[in-house]
Amino acid sequence: MIAKILLVVAFVAVAVAVGIYCRRHTGTVDGFILGGRNVGPWMSAFAYGTSYFSAVVFVGYAGQFGFKYGISATWAGIGNAILGSLLAWWVLGPRTREITHRLGASTMPEFFGKRYDSRALRIAAAAIIFVFLIPYTASVYNGLSRLFGMAFALPYDACVIGMAVVTCIYVVLGGYMATVMNDFIQGIVMLLGIIAVIVAVILNNGGFSEAIVSLSQIPAEGSAMQGPFVSFFGPDLFNLLGVVILTSLGTWGLPQMVQKFYAIKTGPAIKQGAIISTLFAFVVAGGSYFLGGFGRLYEGQIEYAANGTPVYDSIIPTMLSTLPDVLIGLVIVLVLSASMSTLSSLVLTSSSTLTIDFIKGNLIKDMSEKRQLTWMRGLLVVFIAISAVIALFQYHSSVVFIAQLMGYSWGALAGSFLGPFLWGLYSGRISKASVWCSFVVGVGLTAVNMGLALSGGVPLIASPINCGALCMLISLAIVPLVSLVTPAVPFQIKPPTPDGAIDREYDRELAQEELASANAGAAADV
Repeated sequence: MIAKILLVVAFVAVAVAVGIYCRRHTGTVDGFILGGRNVGPWMSAFAYGTSYFSAVVFVGYAGQFGFKYGISATWAGIGNAILGSLLAWWVLGPRTREITHRLGASTMPEFFGKRYDSRALRIAAAAIIFVFLIPYTASVYNGLSRLFGMAFALPYDACVIGMAVVTCIYVVLGGYMATVMNDFIQGIVMLLGIIAVIVAVILNNGGFSEAIVSLSQIPAEGSAMQGPFVSFFGPDLFNLLGVVILTSLGTWGLPQMVQKFYAIKTGPAIKQGAIISTLFAFVVAGGSYFLGGFGRLYEGQIEYAANGTPVYDSIIPTMLSTLPDVLIGLVIVLVLSASMSTLSSLVLTSSSTLTIDFIKGNLIKDMSEKRQLTWMRGLLVVFIAISAVIALFQYHSSVVFIAQLMGYSWGALAGSFLGPFLWGLYSGRISKASVWCSFVVGVGLTAVNMGLALSGGVPLIASPINCGALCMLISLAIVPLVSLVTPAVPFQIKPPTPDGAIDREYDRELAQEELASANAGAAADV
């Protein structure tokens, strides 16, 4: 117990010390929310990875999908590494860094407002982020309850309040730089913790070969496959594919993930960050889902609901309960790291978005930089408090609305933003109407499907995971299709800046569009 307490106390002390150290970077709005756009590749990559993989993934998703699909759940981790990390950095990284800098955009709604010359789009995007990020933030606490109860016999309330207070202190003090610096430290803990836990769990089951043999003898409900949980694609390939798409492609349209590209240095930092982020995802995400794949070996020990359904959040804690105390302490710090890094990223995104894209210029016309910083710090405290209250309310009541909403949040956010953001970076032929269509489809399909499910009706798509994946694919398709028949909004950006220039191909495209516009104007004059 002493070892476990010391590990947690040391972790908290380091987090707060980093927040105090990073106060010197928070004198401007750009410094507070983007670190002055000068964050190196290692910190950016670890910030991306730790924001990506929270306790929801390690405790919830790994346990649930590992139990359902066995070892094949590892494909979700591989997809997170290749599609959600490597390709995201290659495709979005350089373009996002340059275009947002030249547009002068600090948030995703601000990008939409300036890229598509629409104040209404900016406000709508800010509203979508607020509605779907706050409940998602509350879910980050859920992975802590069982682990802290197992290790310290602490009530859930104390875990939530303690984590909220520590996160609030270091983010309010140090802003984005405190977040990414702590993310780097927390990322190292996550890497070491995942490797240690996998080795320990496999050894507890007689070694890798013995664990695989035992797992191969367990049948899957409704499947005639022999050894389904050790097969290459598992007992349910279609739904496994939905998990891969949602958890991998979703990062391309999530504001708290994309914002990491706003802040990174130009030049080789993005290429270096892509490699680091991918390796991190392979270990953390791949390791988490691989670990969850052995959950079926604990069928007789996990908790079950009254209807006989497994309580998925109990699977990983049950697997870990047999580990040595020191290793359990490391796992506690691992989950605390994953949760706090994601929480800090979410509340920083929410507060900056609400301040810059909604309050500034709408509720308060003339808002100085100092006043913006005050509002953002105040809203950080408010958002952390709201998320903690929601988490406590949901835990102590029979209300499951918040918990169910979490399954839809990624689909609604990425389903609304993915197409307009990706196509808007690369093409000057995207229309304002296509962005509205994507917003309506992403939020509309998610809300209708969720409403039918919560009211006891038959949802349009049975699985919220598949619903979210479909929203993303529709967003990617609908934006260019609608843009073919509606007026385009060309790029309206400042010339290249000294700290980086956009690639030559894009410069040529922009020049051609300007020349075509000039020729059209000359022809009209004639």
